[in-house]
Amino acid sequence: MSEAATPGALKPPVLVLGATSLIGRFAMPRLAAAGIDAVGLSRTAPDGPEWVQADLSAADLEQKLPRAPTVLSLSPIWHLPQALPALKDKGMQRLVAFSSTSVFTKATSPDPYERDVVRRLADGEAAVRAFCEENGVAWTILRPTLIYAEGQDQNVTRLAGLIRRFGVLPLYGAGEGLRQPVHADDLAGAALAAAASPEAQGRAYDLPGGEILTYRKMAERVFEGLGKRPVILPAPEWLWRLGFVLARPLLPGATAQMGARMKENLTFDSGPAKRSFGWKPRVFRPNFKT
Repeated sequence: MSEAATPGALKPPVLVLGATSLIGRFAMPRLAAAGIDAVGLSRTAPDGPEWVQADLSAADLEQKLPRAPTVLSLSPIWHLPQALPALKDKGMQRLVAFSSTSVFTKATSPDPYERDVVRRLADGEAAVRAFCEENGVAWTILRPTLIYAEGQDQNVTRLAGLIRRFGVLPLYGAGEGLRQPVHADDLAGAALAAAASPEAQGRAYDLPGGEILTYRKMAERVFEGLGKRPVILPAPEWLWRLGFVLARPLLPGATAQMGARMKENLTFDSGPAKRSFGWKPRVFRPNFKT
């Protein structure tokens, strides 16, 4: 578990946007364990006094929002700008919002969809900064690398699913590109810690995982997390692309560019986040056996 969370200085109540998201599933229990009053907002919120079912784009959003000086935004950042006036009217003084390091790593992608994601991330970040600075709201933007949570994410868990099904994993070339996978629970801790840190106000941080490893080594760790011996098959580009075409029905949301990216280094500096709010994420040892 991350040692980043230091929620004592948070100003409650805390409003968690995207509270049923991958990170939200860990943020809400962390807040509860710390004894901090929190309300979770989601389009699919369960029943309960600590939950609000709402869409950030709804015309009546302000009527549904509780008053909250601290807001954690865990849903895609491009959904946030339209809700900022209502959040401010409800007392928002501190905002921590998640973006992604994809804003850098996919900026020159040949895939039009990925470039559109980059545009929406960048526009969302810019809109959040502009609104907060114009309205006296202390902001922090957090950009994670590859997010995982065993059995819940669409990255590492998808690899695990392929390994379970086929017993082997083909790689594009040698899979030498460097990665820093980061656990969603550590990111939840980072959100709380950043919100409590005066030094983090008015800044954006990259949040990589606790170690740097090659894509191949990352895949080997997934095998190990399943209790299996790694069986990895490096494939030349033409063969990998052919295999991808044949397997694509089993990979919803996957693109051919994902294979080419296996040879790219996607690494970031954790130093600023460590200095500002004690970011110390776990190493990558996923466990799919429990």
